[in-house]
Amino acid sequence: MPNKCVNQTVRLFTTRADARVAPSRPAGYARCWADENEIRMTDQRTEIEIVAYDPTWPAAFEAEAVRLWSTLQGVALRIDHHGSTSIPGLSAKPVIDIQISVPELQPLATYGERLEILGYVHVPSADDAFSPFFHRPVSWPHSHHVHVVARGGRDERRTLAFRDYLRDHVDDAREYERLKSHLAGRFAGNDPESREAYANAKTDFIAKIVAVALSSEYPRELGRRA
Repeated sequence: MPNKCVNQTVRLFTTRADARVAPSRPAGYARCWADENEIRMTDQRTEIEIVAYDPTWPAAFEAEAVRLWSTLQGVALRIDHHGSTSIPGLSAKPVIDIQISVPELQPLATYGERLEILGYVHVPSADDAFSPFFHRPVSWPHSHHVHVVARGGRDERRTLAFRDYLRDHVDDAREYERLKSHLAGRFAGNDPESREAYANAKTDFIAKIVAVALSSEYPRELGRRA
């Protein structure tokens, strides 16, 4: 049976602060993608699984961005697809990573309560000071991750620099892919601690790429560094 969501015409979603939802999308488009893609992306997996690139990932982000823009009107200034699912051709965990830029991170309830309406759960941590983290659904495996950052801040720039650099540098992207596949075999992924250990094991590589990317004037769309 064909997936009616996949067959819809999708225009690349702009991440500019003045972005609006494309009026040409059929009614129910976002809900359709959110339901069908979440069913496909969340199963009974307990291990960390790296899967081949799925060309429907950008559209899955598109649909979730529609929901987020609608719910976060007056709060969100940017909504960006990042992480491995945002890099064409790259194998990844089947989780859509999203970065939301807001004017101020505090009070967290300004956006946290709205994200909760969409099914997101906040994970309290020391990172709340610079990048509060949310996920849905409640239990693992997750289909979507959201990091909230301050507009124009260090974390916003670093995330987008890493993404844009790997989009432009295939060899580095493949090195990252190999590293992730290797680490996925080392960590069970069946508890938060092992998933955090997996993420921490990528830190050195990410820091190296971010440093190179920033020195090369990435991310491109944010212009030159101050």
